[in-house]
Amino acid sequence: ETVDDGKGGRMKVTKETMIFPRYHQLDCVRKLVRTSQGDAAGTNYLVQHSAGSGKTNSISWLSHRLSSLHSDADEKIYDCVIVITDRKVLDRQLQDAIYQIEHAEGVVKAIDDNATQLAEALVDGTKIVVTTLQKFPFVLRGLLKAAGAEDVDNPDPESVEKAKEWEKKIATRKYAIIVDEAHSSQSGETARELKSILGAGTDNGEDDTESGLDWEDGLNRIMESRGRQKNLSFFAFTATPKGKTIELFGRKGPSGKQEAFHIYSMRQAIEEGFILDVLQKYTTYKSYYNLLKKVEGDPEMPHKKAIKQLTKFLYLHPHAIEQKSEIMIEHFRHHVRPKLAGRAKAMVVTGSRLQAVRYMLSFQQYIAEKGYTNIRPLVAFSGLVKDPDSGAEYSEPGMNIDVVTGRPISEIQLPERFESDDYQILLVANKYQTGFDQPLLHTMYVDKRLDGVQAVQTLSRLNRMIPGKDAPFVLDFVNEAEDIYRAFKPYYDKTELGEASDPSKLETLKHELDQAQVYHWSEVEAFAAIFYKPPERQNPADHAHMQRYLQPAVDRFRGIAEEEKRFEFRDKLSGYVRIYAFLSQIIPYADPELEMLYSFGRFLLPHLPIGRDMSVIRVGDEVGLQYYRLERIFTGPIEIKDGEAEYVKSPTDVGTGKARDEKAPLSEIIEILNERFGTRFTEEDRLFLQQIKEKACKDRQVIQTALANPLDKFELGIRKLIEEFMIERMGENDKIVTRYMADREFQGAAFPILAKEIFETIRAKQDNHSGSDLVSEI
Repeated sequence: ETVDDGKGGRMKVTKETMIFPRYHQLDCVRKLVRTSQGDAAGTNYLVQHSAGSGKTNSISWLSHRLSSLHSDADEKIYDCVIVITDRKVLDRQLQDAIYQIEHAEGVVKAIDDNATQLAEALVDGTKIVVTTLQKFPFVLRGLLKAAGAEDVDNPDPESVEKAKEWEKKIATRKYAIIVDEAHSSQSGETARELKSILGAGTDNGEDDTESGLDWEDGLNRIMESRGRQKNLSFFAFTATPKGKTIELFGRKGPSGKQEAFHIYSMRQAIEEGFILDVLQKYTTYKSYYNLLKKVEGDPEMPHKKAIKQLTKFLYLHPHAIEQKSEIMIEHFRHHVRPKLAGRAKAMVVTGSRLQAVRYMLSFQQYIAEKGYTNIRPLVAFSGLVKDPDSGAEYSEPGMNIDVVTGRPISEIQLPERFESDDYQILLVANKYQTGFDQPLLHTMYVDKRLDGVQAVQTLSRLNRMIPGKDAPFVLDFVNEAEDIYRAFKPYYDKTELGEASDPSKLETLKHELDQAQVYHWSEVEAFAAIFYKPPERQNPADHAHMQRYLQPAVDRFRGIAEEEKRFEFRDKLSGYVRIYAFLSQIIPYADPELEMLYSFGRFLLPHLPIGRDMSVIRVGDEVGLQYYRLERIFTGPIEIKDGEAEYVKSPTDVGTGKARDEKAPLSEIIEILNERFGTRFTEEDRLFLQQIKEKACKDRQVIQTALANPLDKFELGIRKLIEEFMIERMGENDKIVTRYMADREFQGAAFPILAKEIFETIRAKQDNHSGSDLVSEI
């Protein structure tokens, strides 16, 4: 177990604990073992267990049971169990859980280095191998290296012969492949490479071991490697199965459709008290703002692109960032920090890396201004982020300076440092939204559009149950309660497939693509003759030769005069490639032309111009944010009710997916956007508040208070004065004054903004005057 060493680091201590499985874990493992013992190798099983329901332990117990499973005739069912995670970095938690069950040397091997390590584990007969999916395409090179080849691109004959011998040996063994977080990536080329390395072929395939293989033999082998392999059984675990996943790993149920082998639903896990309901305390806010066109004239812009850029402008605007930062920090201080004996933590989910950076800067500034010492944020994002406004570059370690050591916190160290008492809030941009297990997470602030599976996976970070933790809280600035309901509904109980895939659509698509005459079939065949050559016959010049057969199709595509026809062809080809990769794992297609067009199309697509509108929309100089406020819209539980099921779909429909982006005047776009976000301030309201600000900035007492105090003390000192100024001018706008005086929530939102505007205006004047000069001007 890893614990805090009290010096800003972590240390490992060893202790043993007896863990008893929950009923659903015991039931699942026993049923899988019993059924697979009867089915033998070559069968798939889908397990739908809710996030937070102990999936890691279920996988660990299953892997050890399968590794020692024998038939009634005392023959091993599986020679090797391979546990696969789709994350590029091996899941340390999963690896440790599997290690801890069996301490004997050589039983479990974690592949955390390279493909050579994986190749060695497959050759030496390791019982349980834990690895990532991404290493399998490089196993053949790993075998050459393990065989002693110094240069894997030009290996010596002895190494080639030894590697081939090992390759044959690997394909003769039987494997149980346990997939952690099974989803659509299992239908891609990397998954096919796994089957190609480990698979012994299908029962319909021929064992072709003779030498002198040509490209057609290579084509047939790849086609065969896409289908179910007679020596591979997949045990796929997921909380949110998509239609693809159900069709790939499910088994036919009473309805005639594919379904999961074992289910432990979100509803059942909540009712049994195993996880918390993340939808019980859900609050949504809505942004009300008004954008103002600043440029003269009314330039025309692409409508959709301008809408997107204007929305981005709003979400990244300093005023919006500052106001939401204040709401989150103050909410955390008053409502979250005291929970779990002061150890409760929160996550802020941002919409982009730049937004995460600006939130981090805003959080740090606000916390420093207020003098808070018991709240510290960390930020998580990939790579370098350059702020286009300031030109400054930011990295995750560079922004996370350890409060204990004073050194940057590395990406590997971040989860452990966040777990410590030194940090309370984690701001994330496309990181830690899946697979992150931190039971102290109690609250989530969402400033990002969440849809479907992503919404379920992200919000489920809060559902871990520990003593003293009550229902988690979500404050959502972007999504509406109805959107979240629709996202959770298909996965709350048993996830069902709406409609099985239609294999005939692939033939229809191929016919339509052939009719377009963008490629000639002779070019596809010539490309295939190179692409499907056996590995020992491939050479560095092959890439240039394949490109030569792709180029005529690229030229014909560019020669199509009508933009809509170019869009249509490209989208149909993209759809064909996507659907073939999926359906070929379910249906044993015997037509080699389908496989040839798939590979040709996969390489052709990157060369086809997308036809996007490359005009750059910069709204910062042409649009201003006139006013902005947030209003709470919904607070309470989002109840997922029993009733008609909502189904998941498989990807067999193909359309262009694009609509032309018509141009529209900037003023019209701004008007549409303002209307969409429901602005309720009038121009009269804005002018009234501006007059209050101007009056306050000229008041001697207000100026003296601003010059003598920090912002928080200034707010306390002028609150009554602002109320007096408003009452004095009540006749000019009694509606807004009445609301300000009577509605504490409205006043709580409006006053801090107004006070800060006044404070900063007076302080800005102070930079150009001495304090006495400024007061004497009044």
